[in-house]
Amino acid sequence: MEKIGITTTVPVEVIFASGRTPVDLNNIFISHPEPGRLVEKAEIAGYPRNVCGWIKGLYSTVIETEEINKVVAVTQGDCSNTHALMETLQVRGAEIIPFSFPFDRDPDLLKLQIEKLMDRFGVGWAEVNEVKAELDRIRGRVREVDRLTWKENRVGGFDNHLYQVCCSDFNGDYREFERELEKFLAAAREHEPYDTDVRLGYIGVPPIMPEIYGYLEERGARVVFNEVQRQFAMPFDTGDLVEQYRLYTYPYDVFGRIRDITTEVEQRQIDGLIHYTQSFCFRQIQDLILREKVRVPILTLEGDKPHQLDARSRMRIDAFIEMLR
Repeated sequence: MEKIGITTTVPVEVIFASGRTPVDLNNIFISHPEPGRLVEKAEIAGYPRNVCGWIKGLYSTVIETEEINKVVAVTQGDCSNTHALMETLQVRGAEIIPFSFPFDRDPDLLKLQIEKLMDRFGVGWAEVNEVKAELDRIRGRVREVDRLTWKENRVGGFDNHLYQVCCSDFNGDYREFERELEKFLAAAREHEPYDTDVRLGYIGVPPIMPEIYGYLEERGARVVFNEVQRQFAMPFDTGDLVEQYRLYTYPYDVFGRIRDITTEVEQRQIDGLIHYTQSFCFRQIQDLILREKVRVPILTLEGDKPHQLDARSRMRIDAFIEMLR
C-alpha cells in the first residue's frame, strides 16, 4: 500500500480508509539507528542551526525514505516551521497535502478540513466511520495501558509513552498493532507493581531523548501521566469524528491543555511535573503560563538534538526528585 507521511497526528481514519498507510515521520526519525546524522544531514543541506531538531529530522527522514513521496503536513496547530519544511520538501519532489486545525476549534472549519482530506484521498464518511470504529476499539485498549500505569502501577513511563505515541499512525498497520498491544497487556497485568515513591507527570511534546523515563525510574520516580502522548491516543468517547478532533487538545490553545493537565494531576495524585520544551520551539513561551496556572512543582527541561540525557539535566532531575521527596 502507498505510504503517506504525516508530520503529526491528523485524522488517520481518512488515510486508512483510502487503503493507504499513514507513517508518522516523527516516529521513524526518533527510532532511526542514527537520528543525529539525520539532523546533521538537514544542516548540511542548508537548514539553520537554530531550527528545531525535529523539523530537521523530518526533512531528512522524507529524503531518505524512497517509498514516501506524499506528506500530509499540518499547517496550523503544530509547528510554524512546518511551512518551510513543506517548501523544502516540495523542492525535492515531494507532494504536500496541507491540513489545518482551526485555532478556535470551530467545528465547521474543522469538518471542512477533514472533508477536503477525504476528497483528496477519494473516500466518504461511510468508509471513514467504519475505520474509526476499529481504531476506537484499539484506543480503548491503549487506555487500559494508561490505567495500568497510574492506577495499578504495573506499567513503566516509557511503555506508557510508547503505546500512546504510536496511536498517531498505529505503526502503519492497526490490526498488527492491536495484536502486539494485547500481548503487552497480558504481560503487564502479571507485572509486579512498581515500588517508586515519587509520581510524576510529563507534559509537553514527546522527548527527543526517550531515555529520560529509565533515568527517572533509576532514581525512584515514575511517570504516570504523559500529556501529549495521551492526547495522540484520543482519550475520550465520541462517535463523531469531527468532535473527536475538537476534543484533542494538542493543536489548540494552551488553556485547554491546562484543564486536561489539572484534572489528571488530581486524579493520578501526581507530585510534580516535568515540562519538556524543544529548543527553538514557540511552545517554550507557554512554560510561563503553565507555571502560573498549574499548582504543582514543575521542572522545565530543554532538549535540542537526539542524544543521551546530559549531566546538567541529570543533576537537575536528581534535585527535583529529592525536593519532591
